[in-house]
Amino acid sequence: MKILVVEDEKKVASFIKKGLEEEYYSVDAAFDGKEGLKLALNEEYDLIILDLMLPYKDGISILKEIRNEKIFTPVLILTARDTVQDKVKGLDTGADDYLSKPFSFEELLARIRALLRRNSLEKNNYLQAGDLKLDIENHKIFRNDVEIILTPKEFAVLEYLLRNKNRVISRTKLSEHIYEFHFDPETNVIDVFINKLRNKVDKGFEKQIIQTVRGVGYLIKDD
Repeated sequence: MKILVVEDEKKVASFIKKGLEEEYYSVDAAFDGKEGLKLALNEEYDLIILDLMLPYKDGISILKEIRNEKIFTPVLILTARDTVQDKVKGLDTGADDYLSKPFSFEELLARIRALLRRNSLEKNNYLQAGDLKLDIENHKIFRNDVEIILTPKEFAVLEYLLRNKNRVISRTKLSEHIYEFHFDPETNVIDVFINKLRNKVDKGFEKQIIQTVRGVGYLIKDD
């Protein structure tokens, strides 16, 4: 799943980004309100972590604008402003949760998991296609009940394909979702990850789960 972190303190943003990537999330980071709003309006995210005190445009203004644009991506406010009035204002403006700094990373992860569960169509925390099963919360993959070990990026690629099963996903779309917004989609990195995934997920099985649609992209079909 893909998360946007809007945080002007670069050390804090880097800490959050690294920690979330270790938990198998894909993460974009913006260091000011203007860039954060641009990404929130133009990219697809499963969750936004939003500071309130930002250069150029504050967090409340960003929240108002994305909600006015009918973007209902879950928003978790993460800020040093911890008065009751601040919390009420943030939640009333459209935030889904509010966490004050300093914070425990374990608590941040728990709140993220809760928001993603609440917003997920997969209420049982699993994604499945045929005998391939992905455990969202525990970051585990099984094929025919045998666990398959994937790297975080491989897991992210497979999860995105499963969330869009029966739809062809272009290389560009896949790279934009998995990597940071400035990633160059013209490289062959996605093809490399798909080949690695196939070696782990499809090798030795009669049915090939990951399919290539020539000239278009990749597909997981749920037959």
